[in-house]
Amino acid sequence: MFKVKKPDNVNKTFRMPLELVKKLEVLAQEKDVSLNNLVIQCCEYALET
Repeated sequence: MFKVKKPDNVNKTFRMPLELVKKLEVLAQEKDVSLNNLVIQCCEYALET
């Protein structure tokens, strides 16, 4: 039977340096992904090492 899966997400607010956010926004646009998705991938990558 088909079941719709909904990932568990939580909203959090983080303060980040303006220049870092600008760089992330540019990269997200270049890679055609959302800023949120890019930040998640960056965090996951950093935690793997």
